[in-house]
Amino acid sequence: MTNYRRSRAKGATFFFTVALANRSSALLTREIDALRLAYAKTLAERPFICDAFVVLPDHLHAVWTLPDGDADFSTRWRLIKARFTRVVWAKMGAEHLSYSGSSSTRKKRERGIWQRRFWEHRIRDDQDYSRHVEYCWGNPVKHGLVARAADWKHSSIHRDIKAGRVPPEWTVSCAEGAFGE
Repeated sequence: MTNYRRSRAKGATFFFTVALANRSSALLTREIDALRLAYAKTLAERPFICDAFVVLPDHLHAVWTLPDGDADFSTRWRLIKARFTRVVWAKMGAEHLSYSGSSSTRKKRERGIWQRRFWEHRIRDDQDYSRHVEYCWGNPVKHGLVARAADWKHSSIHRDIKAGRVPPEWTVSCAEGAFGE
């Protein structure tokens, strides 16, 4: 049994990296509508503030602020992953999905689309918050998917540009640190 411990800080802000089991897949962007639906249903049931979000072909990053008195981000991610998986599995079926069919996965009755765990980091201060939000925005550039962050359509940067929180010409700074990739 692992001795892994997650932060239980209620009402805190967290950075997450959530990845597919098959890191060469483009399932998340190909099935973006299923991901949006899973996300929206979970947000409606278990509210939180989405400070930043970016979806890449095989993984996503998010910065969330949980409500006061609530530290249960694990259930939210479990619901998002399960809902996405059910929709995609029903639509495509096993023969069209690349997934891990290990004995451990079968024993736990998992579909194997997602990595079992996710990376979480509790945001410590304003500088840490800014670094992680900017990391979300700049991640498609880092992976060579676009030249400018604003060119990636699956990013909350568009919401923040529209709200005037970030200029449209924002460019990626070289972020150092552990971001869970």
